[in-house]
Amino acid sequence: MKNNTAIFKREFTSFFNSTIAYIFITVFLILSYFFFFKSFFINGFLSMRSFFDMTPWILLFFIPSVTMKIWAEEKRSKTNEILFTLPVSDWNIIMGKFWGAYLFVILTILLTINIPITLLFLGKIDLGPIVGGYLGLFFLAGVYISIGMFTSSITSNQIIAYILGAAIGFIFYVISQQFVIFTASAFFTKLFTTLGLSYHYSSISRGVMDIYDIVYFIGFTAIFLFLNYIVVKKRI
Repeated sequence: MKNNTAIFKREFTSFFNSTIAYIFITVFLILSYFFFFKSFFINGFLSMRSFFDMTPWILLFFIPSVTMKIWAEEKRSKTNEILFTLPVSDWNIIMGKFWGAYLFVILTILLTINIPITLLFLGKIDLGPIVGGYLGLFFLAGVYISIGMFTSSITSNQIIAYILGAAIGFIFYVISQQFVIFTASAFFTKLFTTLGLSYHYSSISRGVMDIYDIVYFIGFTAIFLFLNYIVVKKRI
């Protein structure tokens, strides 16, 4: 247990020892506030709909910059060999890295919490979609991180890990978008909708907490963490 916690702390603190973390936080906040206030001042609605519509796209391209070094850097610097000598299982190493990255991303998302607080002071708002929107982002972040960890484990090149992580996340996010499925057959429409991240995210972000969507996100995250485990078992 002590070594598990040490891996988590090592991974979490490592983000703040690099400029990537501060760039990620700064750019994420700038873009998030920009899209929110742009919609707010133009439409004049006490709503975070534009924020929750755009943030998944922001995370899609920025989370891979957080995860690309998780394994790729370990392999490049050969520190993975030291890591595997610790008296801790491969699965615990993976989960320690996952929770370290996940906590960093969640804390970054929570830095936008002053947006709903401001809206509360300005008038009466529906808290359901706001709570659901943040929960949706948390689930989505877990999926993106698990994908990024997997792509980082199959290469020692961080740029390749970033591109693969963003590409896989992009495919699964857009696959259920209307512009993709509008010409598909009934079978593929159902398949793409079931597999698509955006479909399940939009459901939760509306404040509709369906256990089916929650199981989907947890299962999707678990699949890519398991793929990461398979690669690690081969000592990457």
